[in-house]
Amino acid sequence: MHILIAEDDLPLAEGYAQALSHYGYQSTIASDGEAAEAELGVGSFDLVLLDIGLPKIDGLQVLSKLRKMNPELLVLLLTARDAEEDRIRGLDLGADDYLVKPVPTGELAARIRAHLRRSKIGANGQLVHGPLKMDLEAHRATVNDVPIELTKREWLILTTLVKNVGRVVSKQNLLQIAGSGEDQTSYNAVEVYMSRLRTKLESFDLQIRTVRGFGYMVDEINTH
Repeated sequence: MHILIAEDDLPLAEGYAQALSHYGYQSTIASDGEAAEAELGVGSFDLVLLDIGLPKIDGLQVLSKLRKMNPELLVLLLTARDAEEDRIRGLDLGADDYLVKPVPTGELAARIRAHLRRSKIGANGQLVHGPLKMDLEAHRATVNDVPIELTKREWLILTTLVKNVGRVVSKQNLLQIAGSGEDQTSYNAVEVYMSRLRTKLESFDLQIRTVRGFGYMVDEINTH
């Protein structure tokens, strides 16, 4: 599990990183908005702790750009500002949670665990849905320990669907994640990727459902 801590207060950031390491989380620190964007461009992260008041590029600008590149990445905003407009703007831009500094490390770890449970990501960096396991660091997928060969775009689409089990993911969202444009050809391409994924998964009784007029979804697995 890899966390990006974008925080210009270095002692605070290092304190969070050290505390989170005791819960099995690896952290990378970025001390300003430019550094945060650079790390997000080259690194693979499962969650971002993002300070709104970053120098060079503020946190809300970083969040806005991030959501266009990676709509599904978990983002928890950190700020000393307790103004309602900041909270509203951050959440409207796509943040998953909002924490006012200083955040006790125990509460921070609990919030992270809660969001990771909802996103289906384990502390070992694996995304699990029934017999399907996706190693987010190694980019390997298996069903019942049988490897499944996925192209880069198939991987991105399936990861997004599994992170959002029980929720509809729009075709436009999948287009952004897969890195395609928004013309009709690209929309048709999503249907092609979906057909290929279904073919690869159907023998394992894992289904991707079309919700007409809205998008696609993977249903929760009933374990009872």
